[in-house]
Amino acid sequence: MLSDLQKLSIQNNSNSTASNLLDRLDILRKEATQKLQQSQRGKKGQFLTPSSVASLMAGMFEFNSQDISLLDAGAGIGSLLSAVVCEICQRPKKPRILQITAYEVDIILIEYLKQVLELCASECQRCGIVFASEIRQVDFIQDAVDRIHPTLFTQPQKSEFTHAIINPPYAKINAKSQTRTLLRSLGVETSNLYAGFAVAAAKLLAPNGELVSITPRSFCSGLYFRDFRKVFLEMMALRQLHLFESRQLPFQDDAVLQETIIMRATKQTDKHENILITSSNSADDDLISSHQLRYCDAVNPQDADRIIRILPDRASQQVVEKMSQFTCRLEELGLTVSTGKVVDFRVRSNLRLAPENGTMPLIYPANFSAGGIEYPAVTRKPQALAVTEKNAALFVPNEHYVLTKRFSSKEEKKRIVAVVWNADRIKYPKVGFENHLNYFHQRGRGLNLT
Repeated sequence: MLSDLQKLSIQNNSNSTASNLLDRLDILRKEATQKLQQSQRGKKGQFLTPSSVASLMAGMFEFNSQDISLLDAGAGIGSLLSAVVCEICQRPKKPRILQITAYEVDIILIEYLKQVLELCASECQRCGIVFASEIRQVDFIQDAVDRIHPTLFTQPQKSEFTHAIINPPYAKINAKSQTRTLLRSLGVETSNLYAGFAVAAAKLLAPNGELVSITPRSFCSGLYFRDFRKVFLEMMALRQLHLFESRQLPFQDDAVLQETIIMRATKQTDKHENILITSSNSADDDLISSHQLRYCDAVNPQDADRIIRILPDRASQQVVEKMSQFTCRLEELGLTVSTGKVVDFRVRSNLRLAPENGTMPLIYPANFSAGGIEYPAVTRKPQALAVTEKNAALFVPNEHYVLTKRFSSKEEKKRIVAVVWNADRIKYPKVGFENHLNYFHQRGRGLNLT
């Protein structure tokens, strides 16, 4: 029998070894990032996971199985899978077997991935865990479809993993691409690769299998991801959602300003009563706030769009409860909301920095000021748009509207910013609203100020 002092010594040594592995990973990640073609990284959606983020994700797994089969789709250099190895090696109850399947197609990253898997094998051997790994240098979506729907030309393969951890590519999918066609065969229509990876990974999980992913938050709402949400939430049950207070910190080395979120879900049709909502300023922040949210408050079963509402605290929940008292839809009130028609880069030659003859006002979010509109504003944004036969349809009658920003940063005091466009204060027959604004109107005409 080991003494308490011996057990503590073993545990401390395990933590130290795991920490060394993650430190080594961060060095390799920065080295690999420098070797990747910067012009291609954004196009391919390649943003390698920092070890702090990877550790946070790996720590969300329950790991109840003695035999773990882990999927890492889009493995990069292996940051996520190595964080899993570190996590299970530090837990008192360790699995008997760990089998890792890592997908990666970039030759530069694969060389690093091989090194990382060797380090992971050594760590598992030290902890008495039987370790095996496979690098699949093939397109993940194509291979997932072949596994799920084998044909005469593809061999049936075991496709059930107990766990999946993914930081999928953040890239658009062309409507006519092969990838889009493959995803349709899985029953999902999506324009973004990360949503496709999440669905494919979920389909490859065994019943009650766990998925942890980090993606942009945009999948939670919006028409573009409605089909994805329906397919994903039908087969998966949300268990935990983790928010970052800062947009910049999770991938600060890559200057990623997209708001990211970590999701843990299990493959089951029955949903749990609550979802755990956690948040922190950054991945390595020791101060993590948590809130239990009823599943039906996060995903309303009566909502055909399956919008995921993330309420991080009781105050947010109270706001939603008050808003739910407004039962009328906009159309019932005779109102319509539209997006500003002016996409500035498409009419660049007609933009003017200041009003002049032959132009109409062009309003941006930058014109919002102290609850109203400042026009013309002191800003680098153009303040007028020349009227031509080609762009005449981009203007609306200069009447009274309510304007809102389509996007707001988490750092703003108000997530919804609205102002009144008072036509009486700016005397022009027409006005243009830029594409980052929404405007409320009555069938194309303005509202009554009273």
